[in-house]
Amino acid sequence: MPTIVFANPKGGVGKSTAAVILATQLAHKGARVTILDADPNKPISHWGKRGRVPQNINVVADISESTIIDEIDAAAQNTPFVVVDLEGTASMMVAYAISRADLVIIPIQGSQLDAAEGTKAIKLIRQQEKAFHKTIPFAILFTRTNAALKPRTLVHIQAELQKHNIPAFSTQVHEREAYRALFSFGGTLETLDSTQVGNLDKAIANAREFARETVAMLRPAQAEDAHREVAFNG
Repeated sequence: MPTIVFANPKGGVGKSTAAVILATQLAHKGARVTILDADPNKPISHWGKRGRVPQNINVVADISESTIIDEIDAAAQNTPFVVVDLEGTASMMVAYAISRADLVIIPIQGSQLDAAEGTKAIKLIRQQEKAFHKTIPFAILFTRTNAALKPRTLVHIQAELQKHNIPAFSTQVHEREAYRALFSFGGTLETLDSTQVGNLDKAIANAREFARETVAMLRPAQAEDAHREVAFNG
Protein backbone atom coordinates (compact mmCIF):
# COMPACT_ATOMS: atom_id res chain seq x y z
CA MET A 1 0.00 0.00 0.00
CA PRO A 2 1.23 3.51 -0.76
CA THR A 3 3.59 5.66 1.27
CA ILE A 4 3.01 9.35 0.60
CA VAL A 5 5.78 11.70 1.70
CA PHE A 6 5.53 15.47 2.15
CA ALA A 7 8.92 17.10 1.57
CA ASN A 8 10.39 20.55 1.05
CA PRO A 9 13.70 21.88 2.45
CA LYS A 10 11.88 25.12 3.30
CA GLY A 11 9.79 25.28 6.45
CA GLY A 12 6.44 27.00 6.72
CA VAL A 13 5.08 25.90 3.35
CA GLY A 14 2.11 23.94 4.69
CA LYS A 15 3.52 20.40 4.76
CA SER A 16 1.90 19.46 8.05
CA THR A 17 -1.41 21.04 7.15
CA ALA A 18 -1.55 19.20 3.82
CA ALA A 19 -0.52 15.94 5.50
CA VAL A 20 -3.30 16.18 8.08
CA ILE A 21 -5.85 17.15 5.44
CA LEU A 22 -4.91 14.16 3.30
CA ALA A 23 -4.80 11.67 6.17
CA THR A 24 -8.12 12.77 7.65
CA GLN A 25 -9.87 12.71 4.28
CA LEU A 26 -8.61 9.18 3.62
CA ALA A 27 -9.76 8.18 7.10
CA HIS A 28 -13.13 9.85 6.54
CA LYS A 29 -13.61 7.50 3.60
CA GLY A 30 -12.89 4.53 5.85
CA ALA A 31 -9.21 3.86 5.15
CA ARG A 32 -6.74 3.09 7.93
CA VAL A 33 -3.86 5.59 7.90
CA THR A 34 -0.57 5.90 9.76
CA ILE A 35 0.91 9.40 9.98
CA LEU A 36 4.62 9.52 10.74
CA ASP A 37 5.43 12.84 12.37
CA ALA A 38 9.12 13.29 11.53
CA ASP A 39 9.11 17.07 12.04
CA PRO A 40 11.13 18.06 15.16
CA ASN A 41 8.44 20.63 15.98
CA LYS A 42 5.87 17.80 16.16
CA PRO A 43 2.91 19.75 14.71
CA ILE A 44 0.94 16.60 13.88
CA SER A 45 1.60 15.08 17.29
CA HIS A 46 0.25 18.25 18.90
CA TRP A 47 -2.81 18.02 16.63
CA GLY A 48 -3.31 14.41 17.71
CA LYS A 49 -3.12 15.25 21.41
CA ARG A 50 -6.04 17.68 21.06
CA GLY A 51 -8.30 14.68 20.69
CA ARG A 52 -11.07 13.62 18.32
CA VAL A 53 -8.57 11.87 16.06
CA PRO A 54 -10.41 9.23 14.01
CA GLN A 55 -9.91 5.70 15.32
CA ASN A 56 -8.52 4.61 11.97
CA ILE A 57 -5.63 7.11 12.16
CA ASN A 58 -2.45 6.20 14.04
CA VAL A 59 0.06 9.00 14.74
CA VAL A 60 3.66 7.92 15.29
CA ALA A 61 6.26 10.37 16.62
CA ASP A 62 9.77 10.08 18.10
CA ILE A 63 11.21 9.21 14.72
CA SER A 64 14.93 9.58 14.05
CA GLU A 65 17.27 9.28 11.12
CA SER A 66 18.18 5.77 12.23
CA THR A 67 14.59 4.56 12.64
CA ILE A 68 12.59 6.22 9.87
CA ILE A 69 12.99 3.47 7.27
CA ASP A 70 11.95 0.80 9.77
CA GLU A 71 8.99 2.95 10.87
CA ILE A 72 7.82 3.44 7.28
CA ASP A 73 8.17 -0.27 6.49
CA ALA A 74 6.31 -1.29 9.65
CA ALA A 75 3.52 1.19 9.02
CA ALA A 76 3.16 0.02 5.42
CA GLN A 77 2.68 -3.53 6.69
CA ASN A 78 -0.02 -2.51 9.15
CA THR A 79 -2.10 0.15 7.38
CA PRO A 80 -3.20 0.72 3.77
CA PHE A 81 -1.89 4.30 3.72
CA VAL A 82 1.25 5.82 5.21
CA VAL A 83 1.60 9.62 5.29
CA VAL A 84 5.01 11.03 6.24
CA ASP A 85 5.48 14.64 7.38
CA LEU A 86 9.16 15.61 7.23
CA GLU A 87 11.25 18.38 8.69
CA GLY A 88 11.88 21.49 6.61
CA THR A 89 15.54 20.74 5.90
CA ALA A 90 17.52 18.65 3.43
CA SER A 91 18.69 15.93 5.83
CA MET A 92 19.54 12.24 5.61
CA MET A 93 16.22 11.46 7.32
CA VAL A 94 14.41 13.28 4.50
CA ALA A 95 16.46 11.36 1.91
CA TYR A 96 15.72 8.03 3.59
CA ALA A 97 11.98 8.76 3.67
CA ILE A 98 11.97 9.78 0.00
CA SER A 99 13.66 6.51 -0.90
CA ARG A 100 10.63 4.65 0.47
CA ALA A 101 8.02 6.92 -1.13
CA ASP A 102 5.42 5.85 -3.65
CA LEU A 103 4.58 9.52 -4.12
CA VAL A 104 6.40 12.63 -2.91
CA ILE A 105 4.27 15.74 -2.54
CA ILE A 106 6.26 18.99 -2.58
CA PRO A 107 4.15 21.78 -1.07
CA ILE A 108 5.13 25.30 -2.07
CA GLN A 109 3.52 28.70 -1.80
CA GLY A 110 3.23 30.87 -4.88
CA SER A 111 6.54 32.65 -4.47
CA GLN A 112 9.83 32.45 -6.34
CA LEU A 113 11.66 31.61 -3.11
CA ASP A 114 9.39 28.65 -2.46
CA ALA A 115 9.76 27.52 -6.07
CA ALA A 116 13.55 27.54 -5.71
CA GLU A 117 13.32 25.41 -2.55
CA GLY A 118 10.93 23.07 -4.33
CA THR A 119 13.59 22.61 -7.00
CA LYS A 120 16.00 21.47 -4.28
CA ALA A 121 13.47 18.85 -3.21
CA ILE A 122 13.25 17.60 -6.79
CA LYS A 123 17.05 17.32 -6.97
CA LEU A 124 17.01 15.27 -3.77
CA ILE A 125 14.39 12.96 -5.28
CA ARG A 126 16.54 12.54 -8.41
CA GLN A 127 19.53 11.63 -6.22
CA GLN A 128 17.51 8.95 -4.44
CA GLU A 129 16.28 7.59 -7.76
CA LYS A 130 19.88 7.11 -8.86
CA ALA A 131 20.94 5.63 -5.54
CA PHE A 132 18.12 3.07 -5.42
CA HIS A 133 17.66 2.53 -9.19
CA LYS A 134 13.95 3.28 -9.04
CA THR A 135 11.50 5.92 -10.20
CA ILE A 136 9.99 8.01 -7.41
CA PRO A 137 6.84 9.84 -8.55
CA PHE A 138 6.42 13.39 -7.28
CA ALA A 139 4.29 16.48 -7.80
CA ILE A 140 4.28 20.11 -6.74
CA LEU A 141 1.35 21.18 -4.56
CA PHE A 142 0.54 24.88 -4.30
CA THR A 143 -0.58 25.76 -0.77
CA ARG A 144 -2.10 28.75 0.98
CA THR A 145 -3.39 30.11 -2.29
CA ASN A 146 -6.33 32.46 -2.68
CA ALA A 147 -9.36 30.70 -4.12
CA ALA A 148 -10.55 33.91 -5.79
CA LEU A 149 -7.30 35.46 -7.01
CA LYS A 150 -4.43 34.17 -9.13
CA PRO A 151 -1.37 36.42 -8.65
CA ARG A 152 0.98 37.02 -11.56
CA THR A 153 3.86 35.34 -9.71
CA LEU A 154 1.85 32.15 -9.30
CA VAL A 155 0.93 32.14 -12.99
CA HIS A 156 4.61 32.59 -13.91
CA ILE A 157 5.71 29.71 -11.67
CA GLN A 158 3.02 27.42 -13.09
CA ALA A 159 4.17 28.27 -16.62
CA GLU A 160 7.77 27.44 -15.70
CA LEU A 161 6.72 24.08 -14.26
CA GLN A 162 4.87 23.25 -17.45
CA LYS A 163 7.82 24.39 -19.57
CA HIS A 164 10.13 21.99 -17.74
CA ASN A 165 7.59 19.15 -17.56
CA ILE A 166 7.48 19.20 -13.77
CA PRO A 167 4.27 17.55 -12.54
CA ALA A 168 1.95 19.62 -10.36
CA PHE A 169 -1.43 19.13 -8.77
CA SER A 170 -4.37 20.75 -10.50
CA THR A 171 -5.88 21.18 -7.05
CA GLN A 172 -4.42 23.85 -4.78
CA VAL A 173 -4.77 23.81 -1.01
CA HIS A 174 -6.31 27.20 -0.42
CA GLU A 175 -5.81 29.50 2.54
CA ARG A 176 -8.73 28.53 4.77
CA GLU A 177 -9.64 29.34 8.36
CA ALA A 178 -10.80 25.73 8.73
CA TYR A 179 -7.31 24.38 8.08
CA ARG A 180 -5.88 26.54 10.86
CA ALA A 181 -8.74 25.47 13.11
CA LEU A 182 -7.69 21.83 12.79
CA PHE A 183 -4.53 22.60 14.74
CA SER A 184 -6.39 24.71 17.28
CA PHE A 185 -9.23 22.29 18.06
CA GLY A 186 -8.06 18.93 16.77
CA GLY A 187 -10.22 16.40 14.97
CA THR A 188 -11.14 16.62 11.30
CA LEU A 189 -12.81 19.15 9.06
CA GLU A 190 -16.01 17.15 9.44
CA THR A 191 -15.93 17.47 13.25
CA LEU A 192 -15.41 21.25 13.27
CA ASP A 193 -18.38 23.47 14.12
CA SER A 194 -19.59 25.33 11.03
CA THR A 195 -21.06 28.07 13.25
CA GLN A 196 -17.57 28.83 14.57
CA VAL A 197 -15.46 28.26 11.45
CA GLY A 198 -16.13 30.24 8.29
CA ASN A 199 -16.59 28.63 4.86
CA LEU A 200 -16.20 25.13 6.29
CA ASP A 201 -18.09 23.58 3.39
CA LYS A 202 -15.65 25.09 0.89
CA ALA A 203 -12.67 23.83 2.90
CA ILE A 204 -14.11 20.32 2.96
CA ALA A 205 -14.73 20.40 -0.80
CA ASN A 206 -11.15 21.61 -1.40
CA ALA A 207 -9.72 18.92 0.91
CA ARG A 208 -11.66 16.14 -0.80
CA GLU A 209 -10.55 17.27 -4.23
CA PHE A 210 -6.92 17.25 -3.04
CA ALA A 211 -7.28 13.74 -1.59
CA ARG A 212 -9.05 12.52 -4.73
CA GLU A 213 -6.25 13.81 -6.96
CA THR A 214 -3.59 12.33 -4.68
CA VAL A 215 -5.09 8.85 -4.97
CA ALA A 216 -5.36 9.29 -8.75
CA MET A 217 -1.63 10.11 -8.94
CA LEU A 218 -0.56 6.76 -7.56
CA ARG A 219 0.77 4.09 -9.89
CA PRO A 220 -2.03 2.05 -11.52
CA ALA A 221 -1.64 -0.99 -9.25
CA GLN A 222 -1.44 1.16 -6.15
CA ALA A 223 -4.34 3.31 -7.30
CA GLU A 224 -6.43 0.18 -7.75
CA ASP A 225 -5.60 -0.93 -4.21
CA ALA A 226 -6.24 2.58 -2.91
CA HIS A 227 -9.64 2.74 -4.58
CA ARG A 228 -10.58 -0.47 -2.79
CA GLU A 229 -10.01 1.46 0.45
CA VAL A 230 -11.49 4.82 -0.50
CA ALA A 231 -13.90 6.16 -3.08
CA PHE A 232 -14.13 9.92 -3.48
CA ASN A 233 -17.50 10.42 -5.03
CA GLY A 234 -18.25 13.69 -3.29
